[in-house]
Amino acid sequence: MSRNLALPDARRLLDSVAQELHRGLVGQDDLVRGLLIALLADGHILIEGVPGLGKTRAVNLLAKICNLAFQRIQFTPDLLPADLVGTRVYDRETSGFRTVRGPVFTNLLLADEINRAPAKVQSALLETMQERQVTIGRETQALPVPFRVFATMNPIEQEGTYPLPEAQLDRFLLKLVVGYPKAEEERNIVRMVMDEVEAPDLEALLEPADVSALAETTRSIHVESALVDYATELVQATRRPADYKLELGPYVELGASPRASIALVQAARAIAVLDGRAQVVPDDVKAVARGVLRHRILITYVGQAESVTSESIVAEILETVKVP
Repeated sequence: MSRNLALPDARRLLDSVAQELHRGLVGQDDLVRGLLIALLADGHILIEGVPGLGKTRAVNLLAKICNLAFQRIQFTPDLLPADLVGTRVYDRETSGFRTVRGPVFTNLLLADEINRAPAKVQSALLETMQERQVTIGRETQALPVPFRVFATMNPIEQEGTYPLPEAQLDRFLLKLVVGYPKAEEERNIVRMVMDEVEAPDLEALLEPADVSALAETTRSIHVESALVDYATELVQATRRPADYKLELGPYVELGASPRASIALVQAARAIAVLDGRAQVVPDDVKAVARGVLRHRILITYVGQAESVTSESIVAEILETVKVP
């Protein structure tokens, strides 16, 4: 059983991890906070942004700092499920078949440009995300603990890409949207490369057992019943907007699933740990609502034609649903 870290110790560790991340990553505070939430809440993260913003770099640095086994898979249209999970190969010496494990057997898996892989690969990845296991032939093997999937996606390019199934999107705890750096941040990035410190020698501050302990601490954070009700009300409002006097019916084709309610509470607990608090407050739920809900709301064609986005819908729901 994982040990439970005291809150002051957990916060001190997390502050150190964030500081070490910023030694190799300029700016991107929201991205860093999102990655830490994934560690704490035992969830997977979808990171959307155009190329060159440090998405892959941030995940790689996190793996080094946490001393986690790390694998990167570049998703392409010709990728096969066996390239991800492994396969059975014939062994001449034994005159039988043996299992060769794929790169998914790791602690931190970076699925780069995840929307470039076809349906069969997405299906294989879905099992790893939900069940934390892999099936090769008739053999099922558990994945290492801890296990997280951090996937990147380019929102601009459409050629050679496949829309992610709603069932898979629902397995991501958060969807983070990464934007361009500010002018001063970009200047610092250029200076970092010019000074040849693009890949600084970062210190490993955690071990895999520490990551599991942090997740255990997060699960111990108290959540009032009223806040559970608030989280579920936010999700219910995405499905039945008329019940909350929201005129969103023509724009929402599909609202968020019950996994969204669970994710809101899990991520809110992680925010409390990052801030060193023993219980969740309403602002924690509001702080993670956009990241939890933006990829779980399906917009109708009418909404798309009128430039309605899931972001704007979540913002309106947050303004309307009563805060306890």
